[in-house]
Amino acid sequence: MKNIIVGTAGHIDHGKTALVKALTGIDADRLEEEKRRGITIDLGFAHLQLTPALRLGFVDVPGHERFVKNMLAGVGGIDLVLFVIAADESIKPQTREHFDICRLLGIQRGVIALTKADLVEPDILGLVRLEVEELSAGSFLEGAPTVPVSSITGAGLDALRRELARVAAEVPQKNTAGHFRLPIDRVFSVKGFGTVVTGTLVSGSVAKEQEVEVYPQGRRLRVRGVQVHGATAGRAVAGQRTAVNLTDIEPADLARGQVLSEPGIFRAVTRADCRLALLASSKPLKNRAPVHFHSGTAEIEAEVRLLGSETRLQPGATAYARLVLRKPALLLPGDRFIIRMFSPVTTIGGGVVLGDGEHRYSAADSAAARLDILAGADTAARVALLVKEAPFGLGSAELVARTGMTEREIAAATGALVALAQPGPWYVDRSWFQEARDRLVQAVREFHRKNPLLPGIARQGLRSCLMPEAPLFLLDALLAGSSELVVEGETVRVRTHHVVLRQEEEAAREAIERAFEQAGMATPAVSEVLARAGVEPARARSLLQILLRDKQLVRVNDDLVFHRSAIEKLRAMMAERKSVRFNVAAFKDWTGVSRKYAIPLLEYLDRERVTRREGDERRVL
Repeated sequence: MKNIIVGTAGHIDHGKTALVKALTGIDADRLEEEKRRGITIDLGFAHLQLTPALRLGFVDVPGHERFVKNMLAGVGGIDLVLFVIAADESIKPQTREHFDICRLLGIQRGVIALTKADLVEPDILGLVRLEVEELSAGSFLEGAPTVPVSSITGAGLDALRRELARVAAEVPQKNTAGHFRLPIDRVFSVKGFGTVVTGTLVSGSVAKEQEVEVYPQGRRLRVRGVQVHGATAGRAVAGQRTAVNLTDIEPADLARGQVLSEPGIFRAVTRADCRLALLASSKPLKNRAPVHFHSGTAEIEAEVRLLGSETRLQPGATAYARLVLRKPALLLPGDRFIIRMFSPVTTIGGGVVLGDGEHRYSAADSAAARLDILAGADTAARVALLVKEAPFGLGSAELVARTGMTEREIAAATGALVALAQPGPWYVDRSWFQEARDRLVQAVREFHRKNPLLPGIARQGLRSCLMPEAPLFLLDALLAGSSELVVEGETVRVRTHHVVLRQEEEAAREAIERAFEQAGMATPAVSEVLARAGVEPARARSLLQILLRDKQLVRVNDDLVFHRSAIEKLRAMMAERKSVRFNVAAFKDWTGVSRKYAIPLLEYLDRERVTRREGDERRVL
């Protein structure tokens, strides 16, 4: 079944609520004060099963100028507008303001109802039609069906239902596969059930027992139950008026303007870059002007910072701007918003969110060039821009948080990027990836030039030198795909690099090995051996590393190195004593070494699982 949200719009007392009741049989005025005063103060809701395959949900909004902020809380999620103009009064101030709001919110379709048609003569009705045509010229309502109706006599209601059905058929379905988002417009308590919130489900779906998060509060809750248009349902999907029963929270802890969404997916923001349009009827908007910001059901004080050299935005103009919010809100690219002046409180403009406002623009940056990409229809270009701006690319989870797209949509838009599979989908700019790999190769070559006797540079040393803050898996990916570099354990070398000893270096290497081999278990100090090697200290240390790498020498700790033959004899001796328990004194007697050597050797044997310490003794394994 197709679910379409219809929002009413129009001046106070032009018959919006009466028309909704005439169409649906439901009185959308729920507050006692509304019924007493005969005006809509807050949002009202009704629904109509127009055909077996089409259900309309009505959001009835206030028309009084004092309650426009309540109107804005309801109009954000609508698919089409039922624009109401009383035939006996024609176009009035809130008619124009509501019309401007609908245009600024990017509403694409609507039906115009000329209410109270039974109170005027046909020629007056004709004049009103002409005024409506003049108002709607060049807008989304140009050419929209205009239906005279009477909520009292019922005249025109069938024709209005037919036009609503026809226009609703043209409305694309909301994204039921997207991430769940429900802007809260009402919070109340139901006896026996607890806290209930309602709203228009703008994306995704929500089901009973699902975990949700309240943004920007960050509190995670469980869904006890779901209702759609007043009836219990197992699941609600995008495009439906939805009530959600939440556990473990009081109504006082929730408020209109908050959003229910999937836990841990998004981040609330206090800055947002946007494309802002100023109404032609407004005054020029100064840079850093304070405004009332409305998006979804939220109303927040904000400051408008124009991006560029302009110090003010002229009436009727459009510009890129950064909105700085007084408190955080869940805003995603594509979200529409309205701004209103502080005094007098009137609608002056609106626009669309392009991204979070965390990017720093330098004097040389062109904010317009960047935001042109974010505002464009090329999804791949938008994703590529965000990835390229990050020092080491972005993971899929971060891209979801910043774009509102699903992981599948992101994967489909990243064909021009390098995709890494672990620790999750991770994307980097292809040119950056190749440049980073070239820098690695150059760094390893330079290391070989300075250290010709070493087999290569330590992997961690290479990372610390070139990209200390990069994820470790990124370095692994750069190395794994290189045709010029070879990774051997924790060492990285150029594929063509091999250690070639000169004659004096070969002699020094043999002298170092011979000194340790002849010493047996009474191994000499490393510094003494290297001092007698016959080459300068740096090369002597490199030769020692070669012997350790080739396993001719064994390092027991930082200060003690033994020849391989001595360690092999020690292992053979211990193997003859399998399962024997012994202490340090016994080990000294067996080996003839002093305590200086005994303790490090025993710790080495423990690490090698030749022995196991058991209190003050050890056991040969």
